[in-house]
Amino acid sequence: MTQAQPAKPAFDFLNLKAQFASIREEIMAAVTRVMESQQFILGAEVASFEEEVAAMLGAKHAVGCASGTDALTLSMTGAGIGPGDEVITTPFSFIATAGSIAQVGARPVFVDIDPVTFNIDPSKVEAAITTKTRAIMPVHLFGLPADLAPILALAKSKQLTVIEDAAQAIGSRYDTRFIGTFGDFGCFSFFPSKNLGGAGDGGLITTNDSGLADRLRMIRVHGSSKKYFHDVQGVNSRLDALQAAVLRVKLRHLPKWEAGRRDRAERYRQLFEARGLNRSLAWPPEPLAKFHHVYNQFTIRAQRRDELKESLRLSGIPSEIYYPLCLHLQKAFAHMGCKPGQFPEAEKASREVLSLPVFPELSDAQQNMVVDAIKSFYTTSA
Repeated sequence: MTQAQPAKPAFDFLNLKAQFASIREEIMAAVTRVMESQQFILGAEVASFEEEVAAMLGAKHAVGCASGTDALTLSMTGAGIGPGDEVITTPFSFIATAGSIAQVGARPVFVDIDPVTFNIDPSKVEAAITTKTRAIMPVHLFGLPADLAPILALAKSKQLTVIEDAAQAIGSRYDTRFIGTFGDFGCFSFFPSKNLGGAGDGGLITTNDSGLADRLRMIRVHGSSKKYFHDVQGVNSRLDALQAAVLRVKLRHLPKWEAGRRDRAERYRQLFEARGLNRSLAWPPEPLAKFHHVYNQFTIRAQRRDELKESLRLSGIPSEIYYPLCLHLQKAFAHMGCKPGQFPEAEKASREVLSLPVFPELSDAQQNMVVDAIKSFYTTSA
């Protein structure tokens, strides 16, 4: 039996070319400005971007760095977290969440997720706290805020640091306040596929603590506050001026792009209902009170997920799985001794989640193709 050949996608999962075309002149002017200045490391572009992001989010300080992973690592280093410490987080996230904890020598301690939000379940956090716990790292997955109020209250009562992993969620809000401003640190990624994506890697940390901000600025430049004088052991993790210039342009468009993503998400929900898709087979994320979703991903739950994904591929419909294997079951963390079934909601999500294309330039016709193909799969293969 011959294996079915891959079908050429009818359209991209994320169309960054369309985004670039809409702001090409602004981007090229910003890049030219940096090239003509020949100042590529930190400097005025990075400082201006940091000020603009801080102002948008309502944070006192923003510190640019080389990546979203570095934002997490630098935050823990800035908080003095290291070998022998424990940091509580979710097993259902990108590897950088737990990897950054391990990178500083600490131990990630996993807590299962809320099946509705895919984010860490606040009701399960306290039971995971030990005498070694130093911090809680909630992840705002797919652009949806974690339920922060109970986490913040618990952290305050136990004197724990809160590090928000907001890599996928810039612009999202919990109640009326932007995420990244609740904890001691807010960590953002500007990987190109993010809602605010650069032309390469980049990251940023927000904090309302001036002392922590100063410490982060030292750590990112080899622990130096004065050239060739090093107060602490640091790393090389600077946001490039070229990236900052590109991001400054894109930051002005972020509210419009966010509105476009939210519009496409709502239309998906309407299409699921209009096509009569059985919610026991496939169902989209629902809007939640006080959680302002920015849809870095539009992630559905689907029965027979892998079969559905293959059917979509053969129909030319792109989709992605974030994430097919929970962190506690990854080979990289095998030494922790976690077993299948230990975090059932996270493991169930890893078997069911499927992310559909969602970006402002996605057309009505393309969305129709996606939902019609899903409907067809469950109708013809029942």
